[in-house]
Amino acid sequence: MAQNLIATIFAQTEDNSLATPGINRATIFFLIATGLGLSCGVASFIFGHEAIYNNTREVPWGMLISTYAFWAITSTGLCIYAAISHLFGGTKMAIVSNRMVWMSIICIMGAFATIGVEIASPHRMIIYNILSPNPTSNIWWMGTLYGMAVGCMIVEFFGIVTGLGKVAVILGTAGAVAEVLANSCLGGVFATLPARPYWYGGQLPIYFLTAAFLSGACATVFFNWLAYKIRGKEMGEPVKTAMTSAGKAMLMVLILYSVATFWRLIMYYVGGAELGRVAASALVSGPLSVNFWVLEVTIGLLIPLLLLVLSRLKNVGMMAFAGILILIGQFVARYDLVAAGLLVPSNLGWDNAPTYLDYVPSFFEFGVIIGSISLVAFGFLLGERMFGKVFEQKEH
Repeated sequence: MAQNLIATIFAQTEDNSLATPGINRATIFFLIATGLGLSCGVASFIFGHEAIYNNTREVPWGMLISTYAFWAITSTGLCIYAAISHLFGGTKMAIVSNRMVWMSIICIMGAFATIGVEIASPHRMIIYNILSPNPTSNIWWMGTLYGMAVGCMIVEFFGIVTGLGKVAVILGTAGAVAEVLANSCLGGVFATLPARPYWYGGQLPIYFLTAAFLSGACATVFFNWLAYKIRGKEMGEPVKTAMTSAGKAMLMVLILYSVATFWRLIMYYVGGAELGRVAASALVSGPLSVNFWVLEVTIGLLIPLLLLVLSRLKNVGMMAFAGILILIGQFVARYDLVAAGLLVPSNLGWDNAPTYLDYVPSFFEFGVIIGSISLVAFGFLLGERMFGKVFEQKEH
């Protein structure tokens, strides 16, 4: 009975135009890459995290934490835009909101896969999150809320596929609220550490929320452009209008995010703790300067701003290119944020401590990152194949 129901649903939602050898090969490739990449993280449970990853007692977090933050923040942005479109109806982005819900689920799965092989005992997190909750912990709230959010989004997407519109709207709204709160707690994990002045303060939760709106708009444009590209189809006017709306959001939040980035750096040079100033200098003129000026600022902020202006928010291909550049910049920005806060020794000035500690991601860390990216790519192709007709529905 259940098998017949599933078969009936898939028959109504799958897009047979993507059942091509090329798409099938790409899907299998990304599935294999996901398995191989995440197996690098699984190896840490066999040989030990300290042997696989280049984290140390002095630098306990690294690129896997920043990758987790990147995917979680992007998922939050997609979920927010989808919820707004579903909740208020008739918005110009509503026509692409179903794809945003699916990709929000896939991005948070990429985040969970990354953090799952980063922490030493992920099973304890699942068990004791329920058996021994700690409401005073930001990390407990972050994990709980993200778990609630993904549960709501999965049921929401089921409601979308089966035509349960009211259920989808209610749970989509609940999921978006949970994602926003979880995103805020993710920022709070960093912002409540007084031993790390570069993070400490009330800015990061709002900064992460701004990044979510930016990454979500970029992912909306890029994934929709890519969906039509792999089909070899032209976007209809309603979808182009939706892309223009997403482009407007991208441009507006890009400007706000750029201003926030500027003031986050300036504040360390006009006051505050010395360790915060040294951390900021790591970005401006220190070991992270190439990351910051080339990848985060030039490729992730300035060039996309120029492309969006030149596109006049009409050229979807140019907007999609700007979106992927911003996402690359956001990925590097999350790493720079984590690294800058950790590379400065807390005992700077004592016992001949170096100005900056050393950290270079290991081969296995890069493997996990490739695995998480492949997981998102696999999820995108699988969703387009299995739910393509749902993504193209004109009314929600």
